[in-house]
Amino acid sequence: MGRYVEHAMGMPISLALRGKHARDASARSTWSAVVDELREVDRVFSTYRPDSFISRLGRDEISLPDCPPEVSEVLELANQAVEASDGAFSVYLPSDAGLVFDPTGVVKGWAVERAALRYLDDLADTDYCLSAGGDMVARTLDPGTLPWSIGIEDPFDTSRIIAAVPLRTGAVATSGTSHRGTHIVDPRTGRPAYGIASVTVVGDSLTWVDIEATTAFAHGTEALSWLRRRPGRTGLIVWSDGRTSLVGEDRYSRAGDD
Repeated sequence: MGRYVEHAMGMPISLALRGKHARDASARSTWSAVVDELREVDRVFSTYRPDSFISRLGRDEISLPDCPPEVSEVLELANQAVEASDGAFSVYLPSDAGLVFDPTGVVKGWAVERAALRYLDDLADTDYCLSAGGDMVARTLDPGTLPWSIGIEDPFDTSRIIAAVPLRTGAVATSGTSHRGTHIVDPRTGRPAYGIASVTVVGDSLTWVDIEATTAFAHGTEALSWLRRRPGRTGLIVWSDGRTSLVGEDRYSRAGDD
């Protein structure tokens, strides 16, 4: 097993590899390419950098044609997310200064998935699990190989795992308040979602499970009914009173009330 850790996009990025290229020069050069890609994404999309294309676009200093083409790609994904969310997802978020342009609810999952497809998929005979701030995308090539086991934190005690997801090839994303506080706001009300502690979504695309975890959390007490309408998804919701609800097939160990 080869393990690699770096910091990019304001969060820890980690990679686990197993198989032919777990620890060799190909693994190291591929990992370097992944990290460079994510740092370039940060240069374009970071809302914390005043010189990023997204910050300048939000201040109307430049227009969309002045930006790299991936900005248009992300904003098109955001438009699709807004349409699918029943209003609970937006790139315009309320703040003390009014609405702020912030597409980061799309960027993280999209960037990590793109880096995996561009670089990690080219590692022959090698399985991978790429994690960014707890959201991850994985590949397992041999059907006889054990799946990756993805632990889901207890949002009330992050030292404790409340469930585990066996993941062969696919993606897992979690949204909650345990690490960043009440940062997810329902754009329909301008207030933090209530009644919910965390949402984990499992699916084929990290781009979309990341969007859907954020959207479901923003729905608050309606998270379960909204997530159940998303095709091909499984999920785990932890409510503010500690209860848990499963969405889709029962693939989680040690979880579930409803």
